Amino acid sequence: MCVCLEEESLTQIRHKFVTNYNCLVTSYAQTRAGFVALALEKNRRAIPFVEKAKTLKVLASNAKEPADLIRFTKIRASLLTAAGVSDKALNHLTEQDKDKAILGLIKNFLEPAGENFIDELVYRFLLIRGDSMGGKMRNIAGALGEWRFTRTLISTLSVQAKDFQYFHSDSQKWFRGNSYAPDIEQKVKGLFWKKNGKSKTLVYNMKVPIINKNVDLCLLDCNPDGLKKSKKNCLIHDPEKYFALGEIKGGIDPAGADERWKTANSALERIRTGFQNSSSVPFTFFVGAAIEKEMAKEIFNRLKRGILANAANLTNDNQLVDLCEWLIDLQGGSGKTVAKQHAS
Repeated sequence: MCVCLEEESLTQIRHKFVTNYNCLVTSYAQTRAGFVALALEKNRRAIPFVEKAKTLKVLASNAKEPADLIRFTKIRASLLTAAGVSDKALNHLTEQDKDKAILGLIKNFLEPAGENFIDELVYRFLLIRGDSMGGKMRNIAGALGEWRFTRTLISTLSVQAKDFQYFHSDSQKWFRGNSYAPDIEQKVKGLFWKKNGKSKTLVYNMKVPIINKNVDLCLLDCNPDGLKKSKKNCLIHDPEKYFALGEIKGGIDPAGADERWKTANSALERIRTGFQNSSSVPFTFFVGAAIEKEMAKEIFNRLKRGILANAANLTNDNQLVDLCEWLIDLQGGSGKTVAKQHAS
C-alpha cells in the first residue's frame, strides 16, 4: 500500500490503494514483466505457423525440382501464401491467376535458390504468414489486459462465493461460470452476478445508445435477459440502468501511454456529457497498464475532484482487486452533480 505523500484531503477518493499519484505509476519491474508476458504470448500464438511450416517442408520435400511443386495440390494453399497471395486476394483470383502466382514464385525465387529451394519456400511462407500474424499481434496487448481484468473479477467473485454467468464470445450464449476453468477469461464478453439481491451485468465493448459510441466496460442494472429483448425494448436504452462505464487500456509500452490515456479520457468525457441531462449518471472509471508520471497526475486529479469514480493500474494486484470489489458492490450511480459541474 502506498504511503500518502500529500496532506490534501482525499475524502472524495474511496480507493484505499491510491493515496497519491505515484501509486498509479507503472514501475520499471511491472513494465518489464508486461513486455515478457507479451513476448511469451506472441510465441504461443506463433506455434501453429511454425508447425504448419514444418509440415510444408516435409510435403514439399517430395519434389525433385521447383517446377514439380505446381502439381502438388495438397500444398497449393501454402504455395500461394509463399507467393504473397493474401487470404482476401484468393476470393478475387481465378485458378489460372493462382497458377500464375505459383509459377512466378517458382521462376523468380525457388529456381534461383538451387538445391535449397525447399528451404527458400519455407522461409517465404513464414515471412508472409508472419506479416499477417503481425497485424493480429497489434491488438494482443489490449487482449492481455482485458484477460487480466476479467480473471481478477472472476477470482474476486469466487472468493466472495458469488455465482456468476459469462457470455461466450464464440457461441454468443450465456453459460454458468466456473472460476477454475482454464483460459475462461479469453472467451468472456460479458459477466453476470447478483449482490444483495441486485442483478448486475458487465458487458464488454458495447455500443451505448445514449452516446452512440462503444465503451470498453459497461456495468448495468439488469440480468442477461434484459439484453436479449428487441432493440426498442432493450434495457441499454434506459440511462437509469447504467451503474458504471469504464475504459481499459492494456498496452504496456510506455511510449504510447499518453496517447492511450487521451483516447480513454476523451471517451469518458463523452460519457459524462452524454448522460448529464439524464435522471441518472453512471460512475466512470479507468484501468490502464502503462501509466506514466504526468498521466498519473491527471488521473489522480480527476479522482480528487470526483470526476473519475475509480481508477487502477492493471499491473497492481491491490488496486485491481479493489476496483473489482467496487464493481461487485456498486448499488447505483450517481455522478450526476459532478458531471453537470464538469460539463459547465
